[in-house]
Amino acid sequence: MSDRYQGFTSSPVGKLLVKNLGLPDPTRLERYTAGAPLVDGTVVVGGAGRLAESLSGVLDVLGIASTTQFDAEQQYKGLVLDATGIKDSTQLHALRDFFSPKLRSLATCPRVVVLGTPPEQVSGAERVAQRALEGFTRSLGKEIGRGGTVQLVYVAEGAEGATTSTLAFLLSPKSAYVSGQVIRIGAHGTTTAGEVADWTLPLAGRIALVTGASRGIGEQIARVLHRDGATVVGVDVPQLADDLQTLMKELGGDWLALDITAKDAPQRIAHHLAEKHGGVDVVVHNAGITRDKKLANMAEDKWDSVIAVNLTAPERITRELLDQKVINDNGSVVGVASIAGIAGNVGQTNYAASKAGVIGLVDSLADELTDGITINAVAPGFIITQMTAAVPFATREVGQRLNAMAQGGLPVDVAETIAWYASPGSSAVNGNVVRVCGQMMLGA
Repeated sequence: MSDRYQGFTSSPVGKLLVKNLGLPDPTRLERYTAGAPLVDGTVVVGGAGRLAESLSGVLDVLGIASTTQFDAEQQYKGLVLDATGIKDSTQLHALRDFFSPKLRSLATCPRVVVLGTPPEQVSGAERVAQRALEGFTRSLGKEIGRGGTVQLVYVAEGAEGATTSTLAFLLSPKSAYVSGQVIRIGAHGTTTAGEVADWTLPLAGRIALVTGASRGIGEQIARVLHRDGATVVGVDVPQLADDLQTLMKELGGDWLALDITAKDAPQRIAHHLAEKHGGVDVVVHNAGITRDKKLANMAEDKWDSVIAVNLTAPERITRELLDQKVINDNGSVVGVASIAGIAGNVGQTNYAASKAGVIGLVDSLADELTDGITINAVAPGFIITQMTAAVPFATREVGQRLNAMAQGGLPVDVAETIAWYASPGSSAVNGNVVRVCGQMMLGA
C-alpha cells in the first residue's frame, strides 16, 4: 500500500501548498536493498569514553567509512558519539559541542547514535548524567528532520565488543522507521556477541520460525530473514495454507498449517522443528488479531480470542520449546507487541492488554533464559498494510502524520528490526522493546 499524501506533496501543486500552508512534508525514507552498502557515505565518530578507540575498527568491519575529523564543507551520513565518558551533569556540554556544529552538514536520511552506560550500573552524579542522555536523544530525534533517526545505546561494562550488529542496524537504512529509541546491550546476561562470518548473510545456517507468516508483516519478516540467510519455517492457520505454501516454496522454506491456539499446537510445533530441522534458532511470534470494541460493548468471545492468539499462544509455544530444549543455544525469541500496548488505544482494551503482555513476557524471561538464548520485542506504530488501508481516511491520516517522520511505516521496517534481534551478532541484546513507529509524538 502507498502513502497517497506523500505522493501528493511531491507534486508541483503539493509542494506549493506545503510551503504556503505549513502542511506536513514527509521525506521519502531510504530503505535497505540486498547487496547495497550498509551506509552510503561517511560517519563522523567522536567522544572520549571507553568505546571511542574501538569505534572506527567496528565500522571498518562493516565496510562503513568513518572519520574523526569534521569538515563543514562536506556532507555526512551519520554521527556517533561515545558519551560513556560523561561522569556528571557539567560534562553534558559535550553533547552540544559535538552535535551542534555538524547537524547542518548531514545528508538526507542521516543516522545519529549516542553510546552511553546503563544508568542502573553506575551511581551518583554519573547515573544522573547518563540518564540525561535519554531526554537529549529523544528530543533530537524530533528535531533532526529530513528522514533522520536518533538512538541511544546503553552499553554495559564488559559488552564493549558486542556493538557491531547494533551499529550495523542503526546506521543503515534498515532502521528507517526506528527513532528515539533506547537500546541496552549486555544488560541481561550475555555481554559477548556471537560470531558472524558474513555480514551480508548474518543468519546463514539458522532456522527461523515465523507465526502468521503468509501475509502482511509476517510475509515480510519471512522474506527478510530469508534474505539474511535463514531457512524459514512458516506457520499460519489452515485457511491460509495455500498462501503459506506458495510463499515458503518461493523462499525455499518449510511450513506448518495449524491454529496456534489449539491445545496441542505447542507440542506439534516443537515436534516438527525437532524432527525436521534438529531445532530452531529464531522464534518470531508475529501472529495476531484485532477484535475492536469499547469495553462496555465487548463480547466475551472478542476478548478471549485476542488474548488467546496474541498472548497466551506465544507464552505456551515459547515455554514448550524451552522445556523440550528445541531452541538451540544462542537462539533468539522475538515477540511482536504494539504501541497500543504502551500507550493504549480507544476500543482496544483487549488488544492493548495482549500486547502489553508480550512486553511482560520479555520482562519475565530476559533474566531466566540460559544457554545464551535472548528474548526481545518490537512494538510497531502505524504500519501501512491492507488492514490499515481499511481504516477511515481521517483516522488513518492522523495515525500516519503524528510522528517525527510524518508518515506511516512499512511491514519491512518491522521485519528489519526483527532480523537485527535474530542475528548471532546481537546475542548481547536481550530484554529490549524497540518501537518501530517513526517516534510517535504523543503517548509513547
